[in-house]
Amino acid sequence: MTDTHTATGQARIQARFQACASEGRAALVTFITAGDPDFGTSSAILAALPAAGADLIELGVPFTDPMADGIPVQLAGQRALHAGQTLKKTLAMVAEFRAKGHDTPIVLMGYYNPIYIYGVERFLQDARKAGVDGLIVVDLPPEEDVELCLPALAAGLSFIRLATPTTDEVRLPKVLQNTSGFVYYVSVTGITGGTITNYDAVGDAVARIKRHTDLPVAVGFGVKTAQDAATIAKGADGVVVGSALVERVRLSLDADGKATEKTVSAVTSLVSELAAGIRSVAKAAA
Repeated sequence: MTDTHTATGQARIQARFQACASEGRAALVTFITAGDPDFGTSSAILAALPAAGADLIELGVPFTDPMADGIPVQLAGQRALHAGQTLKKTLAMVAEFRAKGHDTPIVLMGYYNPIYIYGVERFLQDARKAGVDGLIVVDLPPEEDVELCLPALAAGLSFIRLATPTTDEVRLPKVLQNTSGFVYYVSVTGITGGTITNYDAVGDAVARIKRHTDLPVAVGFGVKTAQDAATIAKGADGVVVGSALVERVRLSLDADGKATEKTVSAVTSLVSELAAGIRSVAKAAA
């Protein structure tokens, strides 16, 4: 497969956020773990996400030490690793997704170790060929941009950075310096799967970040229901949902932890609900 269609990977993310903004709504960014609960089922879920309402997709790369993830995503990673998922297979999933004609932006989310072991240059080449649009690598701070961020940008991939409630005015410009695609605002302090307790504070934080950048700001961690998504969508450019979706996978499995005929629809039904919630709310700027 050639990589001619991936040369505009960064542009594809930008275009999708612009398309959602032109509709007067936030984008729905969905997270699933690659290979959870197995390669085939995970690929089927991935392929079904766009029609269910996902505007962008974060594809989690399983790792043995997921320090930023809560229990649901940790368990999803364990299921995927147990089923034999690798970074190479994750790239193959993306390539298969693109071969089916899907143009939904895909961002790989995970940790640096699997990429380092794979080889940065080789990984970036293979990611481009597969059709990856961007990366979120949670354990590489801005001080380490030379490791992966700058090479990724040079290769045409967006490098999305996380901002948190503790990212102050001194730190924020450093975080934003080489960020592209969008800014991922972590709405709660801690690991994935937490609960948002102060929506006003989230809105204030998004507004503060947007004073420093023209990039879209997507909010994640703690968004579980259509109502959560609708509330966040009033002020953010994107709403990220992950733990609630991987929980749908877990709850659909049989007693042996295997996929059932309900596994794909369990995920896509929630995605459809989230998308409807977002679409029910016109953004203030629209």
